Amino acid sequence: MIIKRLWLTDFRNHLTTDVELNKKTTLIVGLNGHGKTNLIEGIHLLSGARSFRGAKVDALVADGKLSAYLRAEIDHNDRSSLVEIELASQGRSKAQVNKQKVKRFRDLGDTVRIVVFSPDDLEIIKGPPSVRRVLLDETIAIGSAEFRAVRTEFDQILRQRNNLLKQARGRRTDELESNLLIWDNQLIEAADSIGDHRANFVASIQSIVADFYQRVAGVSSDVMLLLNTDWRDEGLATALFKHRDDEVRRGMTLVGPHRDDLTILLGSLNSRSHASQGEQRSLALALRLASYVYVEQVTGDQSVVLLDDVFSELDENRARRLVECLPDAQIILTSATGTVPEGIEPGQTLEVIEGRIHGC
Repeated sequence: MIIKRLWLTDFRNHLTTDVELNKKTTLIVGLNGHGKTNLIEGIHLLSGARSFRGAKVDALVADGKLSAYLRAEIDHNDRSSLVEIELASQGRSKAQVNKQKVKRFRDLGDTVRIVVFSPDDLEIIKGPPSVRRVLLDETIAIGSAEFRAVRTEFDQILRQRNNLLKQARGRRTDELESNLLIWDNQLIEAADSIGDHRANFVASIQSIVADFYQRVAGVSSDVMLLLNTDWRDEGLATALFKHRDDEVRRGMTLVGPHRDDLTILLGSLNSRSHASQGEQRSLALALRLASYVYVEQVTGDQSVVLLDDVFSELDENRARRLVECLPDAQIILTSATGTVPEGIEPGQTLEVIEGRIHGC
């Protein structure tokens, strides 16, 4: 797929951006703080994913405005699609494809497929489990409508179950047990499906991550991915029963997919605590590259690759090896200096000055 044209209206500091993008490589340059990453972020949101910067919707809307608008013309298998999003600072945000309303934002991934690399990807290795869960779920969701549906269903069930536990105020009553039984059965069914999807995904990218790590790092080291889902070993029904008293006391669901983690071993050691920063960066890049390959395999389509000032964080050798691993796809990258490693040949260079696009 190719993003041909992009419009951003009242999105962060991009008040009236309208730009055509090169079908191969577009380089975005500009001083820090002028809106390069905002542009990349806007493109990424068109895929239905959450902000890779962790921003909430109200932070995405320009000061003094009620909504931001993102629009893009997409070429996909010789078909053209128009994707439109309204991000509302108050009320419900909306999305549509070819003027047809999209029920779930995650469903935009059927039309816009994107893999983004950013300096913050180091958090995939160093950060909390939630960061790794997002990586798993957003990648799986791109290629599976079934997973998108069950993930949304699980979130809704979990919210209802947590509300019930909070309302109990620490008291375990017959009425509570009866109501919990209803939500438990629904939670278990959705959780089992999520667990299966995640386990299959991790197994499918294991060797791909290991291969990319060796190519990016330039060394031969064993890489192992371990999905930590203790509840699956004994079954969620048993796990919920064992934690019932603690859940009632704390007013929240303590076991299930929302507590899963991905352990990434380098050699035999946990990379989160034992790998160097250079090794951690190489692992994060390997995971992103593997995600790209996975999406291409399950969808038969190439994703757009976004690189947000990634090369500034890499030494010359790692930067060169990363370039060698990049796919032959549409690439949009940012650089504060305007310099890119050998092997990157921009077909178009755009400069961002205070949220406005200027051709170079």
